[in-house]
Amino acid sequence: MTAPQLLTTVCATRAALERKRAGGLTVALVPTMGALHEGHLTLVRRARELADVVVVSIFVNPLQFGAGEDLDAYPRTLDADRELLAAEGVDFVFAPAAREMYPSGESETRVTAGHVGTLLEGATRPGHFDGMLTVVAKLFNIVGPDVALFGQKDAQQVFLVRRMLADLNLPLDLEVVPTVREADGLALSSRNRFLDAGARQAALSLSAALQAADAAAGEGLVELLAEATASFGDHDEVTLDYLVVVDPDTFLPVDEHYRGRALALIAARVGATRLIDNAAITIG
Repeated sequence: MTAPQLLTTVCATRAALERKRAGGLTVALVPTMGALHEGHLTLVRRARELADVVVVSIFVNPLQFGAGEDLDAYPRTLDADRELLAAEGVDFVFAPAAREMYPSGESETRVTAGHVGTLLEGATRPGHFDGMLTVVAKLFNIVGPDVALFGQKDAQQVFLVRRMLADLNLPLDLEVVPTVREADGLALSSRNRFLDAGARQAALSLSAALQAADAAAGEGLVELLAEATASFGDHDEVTLDYLVVVDPDTFLPVDEHYRGRALALIAARVGATRLIDNAAITIG
């Protein structure tokens, strides 16, 4: 088992990957903030199928953290992450310091997420999606991948990255991998490590609500939201932030007359931990 080569500078990363491309090899990028779990590894395995060279970036991006969000508390487990990636045959880990990505401090030039970036997760975390798109654009420019892989669990992020690729004519493909779940339905997340046994059980209310929404989708929007809300239930340790249904082509909420493909989205705070989830449904 060979450990992936660790790259920490922009220049070294560009040089290493230029050599691979010069040899006719294709490159896949899996952007992460580390604290890797099986969901990330599923992206890596799909990347191995799609390209000759797999790069995993590990960077806790300060631009994505707003006031009241503790950047310093975000888990950093680089050594453990590299061990996991070695077992998956990853070629390179790009793990720059913040000063390497932002040598003059926080970047003044940013990609903006527009109106959709202010909704849902963007309403809870103002500026988060601008910071996310900015660092993703930087990673694309540094690595130059043929394909980048993201998980469907972060559906709003996926929508905004896909739109950025189209709007800015960026020359790569986006591969979206379905949400990876525990056997009981809980979506895998780096934040699950903060759940004790009781909170973890309560967290199942998110996936239960989505299952209820899917089951009632044939009855229309009003009925599916009612059934999903009832299934979510009333828990002392769980606070619902939002439960909405959006058009996947616009990421805007649908009305009661909508019919067709849709995304049901849910966010809740379980104790001190905020979780999100989503499911594709068809409103009949």
